[in-house]
Amino acid sequence: MRGLLSVARGIDRVTAFIGRSVMWLILLAVVVSSGNAIIRKIAPQFASNAWLELQWYLFGAAFMGAAAYTLQQNEHIRIDIFYGTRTRRTQHLIDLFGHVFFTLPFVALMSWLLVPYAWEAFQSGQGSGNASGLIIWPARAVLAAGFLLLVIQVISEIIKKIAVMTGDMEDPHPFISAHEAAELEGAQLAATVAKLAEGDKR
Repeated sequence: MRGLLSVARGIDRVTAFIGRSVMWLILLAVVVSSGNAIIRKIAPQFASNAWLELQWYLFGAAFMGAAAYTLQQNEHIRIDIFYGTRTRRTQHLIDLFGHVFFTLPFVALMSWLLVPYAWEAFQSGQGSGNASGLIIWPARAVLAAGFLLLVIQVISEIIKKIAVMTGDMEDPHPFISAHEAAELEGAQLAATVAKLAEGDKR
């Protein structure tokens, strides 16, 4: 298990690096979008569909690049009506079952389909159907890369989940119900307000 945990930690480091890096693509997409809107108003002769498609590419790359990091941080959406009322061990079993029988097969299938899909666009040099649009293969490559990253991250999550259940590592994400999260957030907000009030008195 130690060797597998080392692999999982290595995957997590790669995922975290990519996830934290792609957030800058959102800023770049905002800049491109704003610049494109301004150009269309003041100098429409320089406007191009390429800028519009570029912002789509950037947003898509940010979304796909951060998907595995979101899974690693346990920030993906789940319905707590059933999950939140179970014991922590049962929650671990639910997570493990979901990863093995649902998440992993789905992301593996998507990767298997998207890699040749992107490669075909690259080989053919396929371009956008819009006038002055961009080439297609980078967008498809981002989709394929995002799902490949999800495949290895799901494997990491399975390893860590088994390790937690067997006592080989601490639970990296202790479950907090929505009610408890709201209470913690309220306490943090109250502490912040108290500090600000204290600062004003000084």
